[in-house]
Amino acid sequence: MKTFFHKSLVALGALVTTVFINACGNLLNVNPVTQIDAATDLKDALAVRVALTGAYDGLSNRYMWGGEPWCYADLMGEEGDIRFRGTFQYMGDVWRRTMNSQSAASLEVWNAGYSTINRVNRILAVVDTLPSAERGAARGAALFIRGACYFEMIKLFGKTWGDGDNNANPGIPILLTSSAVFQTGTITDADKPRRNSVAEVYARIVSDLTEAESLLPANSEATRANKATAAALLSRVYLMQANYAAARDAANRVITTNRYSLAPAFNECFRESLPGFSGETIFRVPISEQDGVNQLNVYYAAAPGGRRDMEILAGHLNKYETADFRRTFFVTVGRRLSAKWSDQFGDIPYFRIAEMYLTRAECNARLNTSVGATPAEDVNRIRRRVGLSELTGAAVTVDAILRERRNELAFEGHWLHDRRRTRTNIVSGATTYQFSSNTLVFPIPNREVLANTNLTQNPGYTD
Repeated sequence: MKTFFHKSLVALGALVTTVFINACGNLLNVNPVTQIDAATDLKDALAVRVALTGAYDGLSNRYMWGGEPWCYADLMGEEGDIRFRGTFQYMGDVWRRTMNSQSAASLEVWNAGYSTINRVNRILAVVDTLPSAERGAARGAALFIRGACYFEMIKLFGKTWGDGDNNANPGIPILLTSSAVFQTGTITDADKPRRNSVAEVYARIVSDLTEAESLLPANSEATRANKATAAALLSRVYLMQANYAAARDAANRVITTNRYSLAPAFNECFRESLPGFSGETIFRVPISEQDGVNQLNVYYAAAPGGRRDMEILAGHLNKYETADFRRTFFVTVGRRLSAKWSDQFGDIPYFRIAEMYLTRAECNARLNTSVGATPAEDVNRIRRRVGLSELTGAAVTVDAILRERRNELAFEGHWLHDRRRTRTNIVSGATTYQFSSNTLVFPIPNREVLANTNLTQNPGYTD
């Protein structure tokens, strides 16, 4: 037995050595690869799962949900609130409302949006590769991401809903299949789409998000979409369309899941390490030392990580009531800065439950309804947390709720879009910008217009 065992080990060792040598030879003799065949790269379930992770990564790009578009909306919607003190010319142009068609801001948002949309379209084409138990949730996640990208882009590149004829106003191209140019490098007529109308783009967004809500799971980790996340985004979309009943109902669906609760203290909403953060946050964009960049930290905060570019002016503080805790939520490092984004590697709370309460309050007030709660009950939840007295009776108006919204969601990318949707002009210094001003619409990137003769430029810009 011992001899047999010894000889077997020798034979086995020789076999392993032979296999190892052959395997090394095979590993070292690899055919050079300059590109991956698009027809086979998503050939199995694992590849599709990885691609979906890549689509989420695209959504978290600094020029999508990584914070920079929020900064654009804050800079263009500010009214004596912010002075841009940075050295980036394109950001200064956004703040001064003097962008041109070669702006890096418009180009980067366009690139980030359509790159992510292309990823999603490729996933949707092969989602049946997944086991049946996974297909619905994966399709829902992909549709959610595509709808989110189109919404971010139409808010910047198109006239706001109702500013003129939605069916005639140009929006952005709707792409529902992946482009071969990403694999072949060759541009064909199929890669030169026309701009769809604002109405068509919003219809696509609502369609994608409605289906997404029906397919997504009820629960997920906060960095992945679920039914409540889709409903939260739908509430924003409907609010932009002045579809107050639908916006109210979508916000109410989020609230009535009973999975989210206001953080006990306002500062906990923006500190991932504090206990109230997780309850307040419906969806968060992951940021870590290894991956992700929080552009809100870059522009609003000081070192480490921040550039101190967004100075908060005294005029902003004067918009708060004296007892309001939010009036004190600032730091001074050479200049006054918002304390919301001081956490360099903290996740971005993209949807907060406070927003849902404010949306429900506004819509109920406009419609004279009390779905879920009265407007007073919802707005006073927000006021009590920051030390303010409750509003009662005739004081609970749409304007009062909008003021509360402006202060609660300051520096979270709502100012420009709220002013435009409520048909409110923007008064910054000595200049008044009409809510319908072409100056408040991003230019289509010059590079895109030159490459695609089917694209028309927005009024007020030349190529």
